[in-house]
Amino acid sequence: MQTTSQPMSGSGPIRIRVRAAGATWLTVDRADKHNALARPVLAALADAVREAGNRAGSRYIVISGAGDKYFAAGGDLRDLANVRNEAAVHAMMDEAGGALDAIRHCTVPVLAYLNGDAIGGGAELALACDLRLQAVHARIGYIQARLAITSAWGGGPDLFRLLGPARALRMMARAELVDAPTALAWGLADAVIADGAQGSDVADFLKPLDACAPQVLRGIKAQAIAARQGQAWPAHRRVEQDHLARTWLHDDHWAASDKLLHKAAT
Repeated sequence: MQTTSQPMSGSGPIRIRVRAAGATWLTVDRADKHNALARPVLAALADAVREAGNRAGSRYIVISGAGDKYFAAGGDLRDLANVRNEAAVHAMMDEAGGALDAIRHCTVPVLAYLNGDAIGGGAELALACDLRLQAVHARIGYIQARLAITSAWGGGPDLFRLLGPARALRMMARAELVDAPTALAWGLADAVIADGAQGSDVADFLKPLDACAPQVLRGIKAQAIAARQGQAWPAHRRVEQDHLARTWLHDDHWAASDKLLHKAAT
């Protein structure tokens, strides 16, 4: 995963690195605060996601946290301390949930690399992503009940959709911290990573995405958005048809077809 020459941003809460093959890695850079998700941090993350998604040739985005202890430790309690009336609560939900919607609606796949624990709002951030790669030592937990609240930023619908009502209710009501092997077995994680972000586990998982044409990944993500939104079959089918037409008529399709035909003839 060779990096390009684009420098990493270091002045804000989000570090950005554009890598070869159209991959963008975004890192929440608040290790000293357990990568807590203050609203300005979420806004900066959403802006970075939108920018990467709009970049020509972009294939996918990976979101991670600084350090190896926390992916994100939920909402920043200092940032949320003054949210003390119903109007402020709804404004907070709209602002922070809207930032996660930028991930849900991003035009390219967004993956979460859980370098450490994803808890509370951090778990909601992980579930807003399309796929989750969980470090072997990391845990994921909807622990909002420990603060006598429920999920806030759209993470509840994401969890119930992914795990089903019984397992999602269990996980939330018991404020469980789910380890990597269990998360993989439940379908909460898509891979367990034993050797870090630069190791072969991540590289092997990402290799097929690196080889997939950008317009194909966008077409697949469009169907994922339709499914997440619960679009009816005809609407989802129209999304599929639209992107099939775009990809079928693209030069990449004909080059791949010619290569396969040539291989079959030899």
